[in-house]
Amino acid sequence: MRALDPRTLAMGASLLVSVLMLAGKTVAYYLTHSDAVLADAAESIIHVAATGLAAYSLWYAARPSDANHPYGHGRIAYFSAGFEGALVLATACAVMYVGFTHLRQPEGPRNLGLGIMIGAGLAAANLALGLTLLHVGRRHNTLVLIANGKHVLTDVWTTAAAIVGLGLVRLTGVPWLDPAAAIVIGGLIMFSGIALLRGSFAGLMDQVDPRVLDKLSEVVRRHVAGGEISGFHQLRCRRLNDELWVDVHVQIPGDVTTHEAHARATRLEQAVRGLFPEQSVHVLTHIEPDEHDAAHPAGYREPHDPMTPRKRRG
Repeated sequence: MRALDPRTLAMGASLLVSVLMLAGKTVAYYLTHSDAVLADAAESIIHVAATGLAAYSLWYAARPSDANHPYGHGRIAYFSAGFEGALVLATACAVMYVGFTHLRQPEGPRNLGLGIMIGAGLAAANLALGLTLLHVGRRHNTLVLIANGKHVLTDVWTTAAAIVGLGLVRLTGVPWLDPAAAIVIGGLIMFSGIALLRGSFAGLMDQVDPRVLDKLSEVVRRHVAGGEISGFHQLRCRRLNDELWVDVHVQIPGDVTTHEAHARATRLEQAVRGLFPEQSVHVLTHIEPDEHDAAHPAGYREPHDPMTPRKRRG
C-alpha cells in the first residue's frame, strides 16, 4: 500500500482543525459575548476558506506538466498565498472596525473563566498544527503549507490576545479592555496578511533567494576550476513552489568533441541537482565554444542578474 504524501496529510489535518477551531470559537463567543473572541472567530471563518483554497492549490500544483503548462502548475501556490493574504487583510479591517465601534460603548463579556479555558485549549491545538505545517512545508519547499502554517500561527496569537483581553477584564472589571483586545487582534491579523501578500508577490515576480544563487555559482565555479568548462555566464534560476528551474550558458574549448561537451554539461547538471536532493530541479545548459566569448564584450552583465562571471583572458 502506497504511503500518503506528508504534504497531503498535513493539509488534510489543517483543513479538519480549521473547521474544529471555527466551531470552538463560535461556541466561545456565544458563551462570552466578547468582542475579542468574536474577532478571533471572524479570523477563523476566513481561515477555513483560505485553507480550502490552499488544499486545492496543493493538489493542483502537484499535477505533472502538460502541453498547456510545460513548466508545471506550481505557480498557483503564489496565487493561493496572495488570495489568502487578501482575505486576511479584509478580516483585519472588519475586526478593527468592530473593536473601535464597541470601544465607545463596551458591553462587557461574561463567563470569562470558561472563555479563557476554551481559548487556551484551541490555542494549544493551533500551535501544534502551525509548527507541523511549517516543518513539513520547509522540508518539502511547499509554499502553500508554509503560508498556511504562518496563518495558523497568527491564529494562535489572535486567540492569545483574546485570552489576555478576557483575563484583564476579569482582573480589573474594566469592560473597554475587551474591544481594545479586539483591535490588537485586528493589528496582528493585518501584519500576517501583509506578510502573505509580500511572499506571493515575490514568487509571482520570480524573486530569487541570494543564497540559492550563491550555491549555484559556487558549484559552477568548481567546474571552471577543475577544467571541465572554461567559463560561464547568464546563470539564472526561478522557483515554482517546490520546483527549481536553472539555466546557464557554459563555455567549452572549441576543439572538444560534441560528445565530450555534452558529457561535461551533463556532469555539471548532475552536480547542480545534487545541491538540492529533496527538490525537483530542472537544469538547462547552453553550450558555447570558447571563441564565442568575443560576442560578449568585457564587463557584459545581464541587467537583472548580478552573478554572471566571465572568463578572463590573458
